[in-house]
Amino acid sequence: MTIVATAAALSLPISLCRSSKLNTKKGVRGGFRVVAVFREEGGLEKKSTWGQLFDVEDPRSKVPQCKGKFLDVNQALEVARYDLQYCDWRARQDVLTIMLLHEKVVEVLNPLARDYKSIGTMKKELAELQGELAQAHKQVHMSEARVATALDKLAYMEELVNDRLLQDRSTTASDQTSPSPSTSTQSLEVVHRRSPRKSLNVSGPVKPYHPRLKNFWYPVAFSNDLKEDTMIPIECFEEQWVVFRGKDGKPGCIQNTCAHRACPLHLGSVNEGRIQCPYHGWEYSTDGKCEKMPSTRLLNLKIKSLPCFEQEGMIWIWPGNDPPTATIPSLEPPPGFQIHAEIVMELPVEHGLLLDNLLDLAHAPFTHTSTFAKGWSIPSFVKFLTPASGLQGYWDPYPIDMEFRPPCMVLSTIGISKPGKLEGQSTKQCATHLHQLHVCLPSSRQKTRLLYRMSLDFAPLLKYVPFVQYLWRHFAEQVLNEDLRLVVGQQERMLNGANIWNWPVSYDKLGVRYRLWRDAVDRGAKQLPYSEST
Repeated sequence: MTIVATAAALSLPISLCRSSKLNTKKGVRGGFRVVAVFREEGGLEKKSTWGQLFDVEDPRSKVPQCKGKFLDVNQALEVARYDLQYCDWRARQDVLTIMLLHEKVVEVLNPLARDYKSIGTMKKELAELQGELAQAHKQVHMSEARVATALDKLAYMEELVNDRLLQDRSTTASDQTSPSPSTSTQSLEVVHRRSPRKSLNVSGPVKPYHPRLKNFWYPVAFSNDLKEDTMIPIECFEEQWVVFRGKDGKPGCIQNTCAHRACPLHLGSVNEGRIQCPYHGWEYSTDGKCEKMPSTRLLNLKIKSLPCFEQEGMIWIWPGNDPPTATIPSLEPPPGFQIHAEIVMELPVEHGLLLDNLLDLAHAPFTHTSTFAKGWSIPSFVKFLTPASGLQGYWDPYPIDMEFRPPCMVLSTIGISKPGKLEGQSTKQCATHLHQLHVCLPSSRQKTRLLYRMSLDFAPLLKYVPFVQYLWRHFAEQVLNEDLRLVVGQQERMLNGANIWNWPVSYDKLGVRYRLWRDAVDRGAKQLPYSEST
């Protein structure tokens, strides 16, 4: 890239940024001025206007001192703006470095200077300059990533400020009274009253499940695990069910208890699309109807069944009393990903506690020190950035996108080029990715059936390596065991009355939103928070 083209490329995004007081001050310590000389087509030389591009003050001395303080939304927005200004200043310095290095290259290749240098000396100088240029270009790419991240943060903070301004206007309009000399003090008290610390009460024995929580489609098994002659026993909301395929190959889900003597049906076998009880041979179809009673007269009997459907490699059931919805959520991995592993585990924890854990990434460098987070540095600040009314977003500083999808699914996409060490990068800036699906089926108030699916957008032949599925399972169990010893301890203390959500902080945002959604379901709220209809 030529010097002019480089400067032009940098000036375009900078010109779109808001003007800053920092750009108008000259000669301040930490700033610098560059006057570049360019030759135009006419052969005349003149000072380039690009010199003003680098005449920017180092903004670090102007950043508000806020370490250890709690900031309101406006103060946080100001900090985000200074962050963006620093990224701008840093990027200009990087481009200036490249321009100066280009100048050195021109000097080395100058025909007037070549007569006084040996070829070996020129090669050495060019090799050194090439290394410096490569490093400078790398630094520019890092600066671009920092600027992109800073812009995302700034947009998010501006959204929060706009929401707060709207709240302030509505509050002012509704609560406005006669003028008072203590207006500022009163408004401060209003802010404190309007913004209490958010706390949740998740303590004591787990309450019985609200019927409304059952009125969702729940994935219960992977299609590959359900062969024509197999059965999958499951527990869902403290009821026993068994899934199998009928004569037409479609899955069905019926009560896992024989109508005759309450024998578990999954101990039997599947014959011609019917499940046969191992006690006396009674056979049931996928709708629960008893179609065979050996050694006695056939009675008109039917056991309970659930709506059951197969979609995108998963078996779904509807355990609620309301009519099932016409659409089932899509859980397919994003385009370009291939499924490499599908794992099912039965865990001794309530499904809400497991979801709390999965929706939290800040614990990784402390909990997963023997697996995927080994060697991770501990960030000075971890944030989860999300829309004001959403259940999805991305982690900062980790290159991970995450979403909670009601009623019990967590989807995440992870940039794995250098997991946990990519400062200023997002998943879009990573070359390779891992996509995860966690389904936390509520088996009972102290048990969860976990369905885990892992997909990659690279190494497509890896899935054909013999026994690789056992390797994936071993690794998944290692990671999960690091979490389980903590979550089981949480559950024990919760059952004894401890509040496991006593003091939420900023990086708990997605977990808190899940709990608010779950609380609305348990209360039977007519409209659920963060849903598409809100």
